[in-house]
Amino acid sequence: MITLIAVIFIIGYAGIAFEHPLKINKSATALITGVLCWTVYILNAPDKGLVNNELSENFSGVAQILFFLLGAMTIVELIDSHNGFAIITEKITNTKKSSLLWMICFITFFLSAVLDNLTTTIVIVSLLRKLIKDPKERLMFAGMVVIAANAGGAWTPIGDVTTTMLWIGNQITTVNIMLKLLLPSLVCLLVPLTILSLKMKGNLERPNIANEKHKEFLSLKQQKIVFYAGVGCLIMVPIFKTFTHLPPFMGILLGVGVLWVLTEIMHKKKPHEMRMPFTVTHALHRIDTTSILFFLGILICISALESVGILPAVAQWMDKTIHNDSIIAMAIGVLSSIVDNVPLVAATQGMYSMAQYPTDHFFWEFLAFTAGTGGSILIIGSAAGVAAMGIEKIDFIWYLKNISWLAALGFFAGCGTYLAQHYLLHI
Repeated sequence: MITLIAVIFIIGYAGIAFEHPLKINKSATALITGVLCWTVYILNAPDKGLVNNELSENFSGVAQILFFLLGAMTIVELIDSHNGFAIITEKITNTKKSSLLWMICFITFFLSAVLDNLTTTIVIVSLLRKLIKDPKERLMFAGMVVIAANAGGAWTPIGDVTTTMLWIGNQITTVNIMLKLLLPSLVCLLVPLTILSLKMKGNLERPNIANEKHKEFLSLKQQKIVFYAGVGCLIMVPIFKTFTHLPPFMGILLGVGVLWVLTEIMHKKKPHEMRMPFTVTHALHRIDTTSILFFLGILICISALESVGILPAVAQWMDKTIHNDSIIAMAIGVLSSIVDNVPLVAATQGMYSMAQYPTDHFFWEFLAFTAGTGGSILIIGSAAGVAAMGIEKIDFIWYLKNISWLAALGFFAGCGTYLAQHYLLHI
């Protein structure tokens, strides 16, 4: 059974990777792969009820991510429909490719630390559409946004799901993780950013945003209200989570509800035809639902690998055969570019006790970095990558050829920086 599920996963993974040559949408492949993995599992399990319970428990976590994604994309679409991004793009006048790349990456890096890598990627990649006209040129920027978002999310407890897991599990503390991982995370971004910026020459052509559709029905005041309210709702999500201890999707849904009421009141006096483009209903129609279905397929597939014991077995195998904390942490980071980092980190948390590795131990800190940044090596290795893939239609093979090697260089440079800090500087 385990072998068959592994084979199904490998074939499905190959189908996603070769989406363009096969001309089969990756969302369809991901859904089929995920359902087949669970089907093989339940058909070979003696206790069908137990498998259904496991599926229900796993789907709870999957649904949280999907609703978070849905809410974040809705807020971004509402800001966009109200031309809110023009408030930012009007202030960004630089069209030189290398300069703009540095600006975008640093904004992404620090914004990801405050929000999280998924939300930040959705916002910044959407913003790129207002700054760069050529879709091919936009792809390089979007690829670097994925690297910057994952690097920025790794050094704060709220920037990445796995770092949050370690924080909640008391394996790391807030101030310590920020001090220890800021420099390695920055190096993880700076290495690929420097290499790519040196290769970029010339200026970018900006899209004509002066003729945005429906702009004549908006006032500048309305534009600013929706922009700042939308950004405020996104920023409030980690704050809401910290104070209420509710999962992030609850905060994002609250934000959607607040913006929904706000926009309804704002446009209530307009005729239906004029009001419709500014509503949440219209924003939901504009959302790329195939990306959400792709997320669903990938996540239920990974949950099947976790439930049948493949991912925990991999973690245990590494523990028994490698016998080196640093290499194990780096191996988990590289592996997280193929499968989701969440179950890998969860399995690792279960393997090592707090007595063996107490709070703020070297291993937990390094694991937070590698699991958070290793996913950038492949486009489907992180939530940020999958989001960018859906928004900009990034091809798996294109990312592998153009971005993966840069992400890998940044990852290993960041690992080296952390190890140098720990062993040489004793920081």
